[in-house]
Amino acid sequence: MLNSLLDVKKELKKKMKIKMKKKSDCLLPSLSEYDKQCIHLIREQTRQLNQNNVTRTQAYFDFYIQYPEIHWALLGHMISRNVGWNMTDLKGDLLTKLLPERDQETFYSFLERGSWLIFQDVYPQFLIYDLSVRGGKEMFHLLPFFYTSTFMETMWRYFWRSGDSYSLAIAMVINEQSYLEERLMQDHHFKRTVTDTVSFKMYDFLRLNNILFPYYAGEEMKKTSLVGATARHFTSLHERILFGKNLYSLLFQREGILEGILKWAYRCPHTGSRKDYWPDLFNDVNESLPRSLYKRRVKNCSLRKGANRLYSPPLKYAWQKNLPHEDEKSGDWFRDWHVLDYLQKEDSFTGEILNNYCKTLETIELAVMAKEALLLREEE
Repeated sequence: MLNSLLDVKKELKKKMKIKMKKKSDCLLPSLSEYDKQCIHLIREQTRQLNQNNVTRTQAYFDFYIQYPEIHWALLGHMISRNVGWNMTDLKGDLLTKLLPERDQETFYSFLERGSWLIFQDVYPQFLIYDLSVRGGKEMFHLLPFFYTSTFMETMWRYFWRSGDSYSLAIAMVINEQSYLEERLMQDHHFKRTVTDTVSFKMYDFLRLNNILFPYYAGEEMKKTSLVGATARHFTSLHERILFGKNLYSLLFQREGILEGILKWAYRCPHTGSRKDYWPDLFNDVNESLPRSLYKRRVKNCSLRKGANRLYSPPLKYAWQKNLPHEDEKSGDWFRDWHVLDYLQKEDSFTGEILNNYCKTLETIELAVMAKEALLLREEE
């Protein structure tokens, strides 16, 4: 019986000792016909919704609306929106002038692979929870057939008995970042083409890794406010987990923020364009003349007088084809029960992001202008 986190700790210690590898093909004959049908339907539904960033982002939101006790679904939705904005930035006004096309495509494939991997891992867990609720009995014996970590299988059983939404959400932060660590961050191809490159280090230097949560403050639903944070040391698993915890506290432990984010998310479906939250500064139509030299347009998060808005295309126009992906199956990241230490609650996070974000835009503009000036000198 997993009635407390102490029971969870004991269970995880036991599983670490057993180290059994389960293969779904061997176990399938022992399943009921109903179980087999459920597995097939979950795989198919996950595949259909895992087409691109827009379909994933909407799926997370729809699930949260149905099951608001699953806090990670909303956190995943908001982070997925940010991933989409990062994807379309690669084809927007600024980064197209900084990054060569090859880097744009490589960065996009990196972001898309990470987004795809997380959805492939987490969405079957959601659908199994949905089955459990609908049937009135837990169905978590199906999790191993989707290569779900033994850590999450244990945490889902604990949540089913306890209703501890906080611990489940932070467990999912730990799980998804640990899952990404082995399959994306330590992938030799992406280390060589992305995380170890000068362009990726420039990304960090220019503070392009802002996570923004748009929301409506109070009853007013005309102007969008922003909270968020800037990710540091993106290649560190430990730092990414702490960052995820900070973002969680921002969503669910700051008075008024959750309600304001939900109001905004309902009203503004995700397209991938930053116009979704800031139409005064961004437009999904390119207002600039082709091949014209860049002039500063942004000052204190407002357009300079007479300046065109920054181009931020919708995902379907920025990246017109859905990328195919190779399936990820075997391999469980869980090896140390001490990851439970991350479940300890910490002080709430301020979430002040506006000034940092404004400075980021202005810094990128200066970088674009410096690069263009350098190229002009080389041509003379």
